[in-house]
Amino acid sequence: MKAIVLLSAGIHPRSGAPMPVPVELQAIAMAQRFGCDIIGLHAGPSSATVADCLGHGLSRIIHLQIGQTDDPLAALTAEIAEHNPDFVLAGRRGQGGADSGLLPYSLAHACGMPIAADAVALEAGGAVVQALPRGAKRRLVLRLPAVITVHDSAPPALPFVHKQRLAGAIIVKPGIASAAPAFVYNDRPYRRRPKLIGSAQKSAGGKFMLHPTPEEAAAAILDYLEKLNIR
Repeated sequence: MKAIVLLSAGIHPRSGAPMPVPVELQAIAMAQRFGCDIIGLHAGPSSATVADCLGHGLSRIIHLQIGQTDDPLAALTAEIAEHNPDFVLAGRRGQGGADSGLLPYSLAHACGMPIAADAVALEAGGAVVQALPRGAKRRLVLRLPAVITVHDSAPPALPFVHKQRLAGAIIVKPGIASAAPAFVYNDRPYRRRPKLIGSAQKSAGGKFMLHPTPEEAAAAILDYLEKLNIR
C-alpha cells in the first residue's frame, strides 16, 4: 500500500518558529503502523518547516516549489495523480494561523476520491476507524484511493531520530503555480437569536414509553413540563 502524507508549513503557537504540525506527524505514524510505503508532500516556497518530518518516520519528502500566495491545490493534485497512492493523509487543519482545514476536501473533489474525516487508525480492506464525539468510534469502509484527515486523538507521533533526519531526502520539484481563489464575505447586521432550551431539556431527564395510552402520554408530558418550569 502506498500513502502520501500532506505536510503544511507549521508555526509554533507561542514562539512563531517553524515546526512540523503535530497531527501530520501522527498521520505519518498511522501510515507507518499500517505498513505503507510513505511519501511526504509539501507545496510552498520553502521546505524548512517540514524538513524535521524526516526524523519522525519519513525517508523522503517531495517539495513542490510554488509562491507564498499561490494556491497549492493544482500542484498537489498533479503530483498525487503521478504517484497513484492508496491513501492521501492530512491533518484536520494546519498550524499556520490562516488555515481553514478545507484543503483535503478540495483535494478529494479535484482527484475524484472519497474522503473520511477524523481517522484514528487504518485497517485492512480500505477501512478507517473514525473518532466521534464523547470518545465514541466507528468503522468506515472506503473505496480506494481515498483522502483521510487524521484526528488529534490518533496514536502519538513516532519519536524524533536525528540519524533518520540526516539520512532522509528532500526532492525539490517545480510546482504548478496558480492564483489562490478569492474569498467573498457577506456582512450582515447582527440579529438576536431566540434562546434554546436544549440544555434544560437534557437536564430535565425523561423516560422511554412504548405504545403508551393517551392518559399515560399526557401525564408524562405534564410531568416533563413541570420539570422545565413551563407548565
